[in-house]
Amino acid sequence: MLMPRIFDDDFFDDWMRWPVSRSLADTEKQLYGKHAPHVMRTDVREHEDHYDVDIDLPGFKKDEIDLSLEKGYLTVSASKGLDKNETNKQGRVIRQERYAGAMQRSFFVGNAITEEEIKARFEDGVLKLSIPKKSAPKLPEKRTILIEG
Repeated sequence: MLMPRIFDDDFFDDWMRWPVSRSLADTEKQLYGKHAPHVMRTDVREHEDHYDVDIDLPGFKKDEIDLSLEKGYLTVSASKGLDKNETNKQGRVIRQERYAGAMQRSFFVGNAITEEEIKARFEDGVLKLSIPKKSAPKLPEKRTILIEG
């Protein structure tokens, strides 16, 4: 059966899932709507001495992305605002799919890594990270203490 489609979305998507249960968790998905699970797609490649992490951040600029390292967790945050300067010069808005919002994702990289050791660059909507492999300092082996007597 052919279904009407508008802008590559099923016209009856919301009607087929009726009654719709809305929750507060759905409000965070407004940046990319129902396609929110497809954003910040991440590829991790392991090398002998480091990991390469590529994170897709289409539509973001370098200054809209923030990286932080705290307690062994590397957090990638991206926030975007809409330009409100679009006036009637460009015509009446029929459908608007661009939203303002923020997203973030965290990765455990270990407590032995420092901010200076992580290399980051942003090219063509992809954040490329190089994270060195470092193991935490090893604890001494378990040793038996002999009891005299």
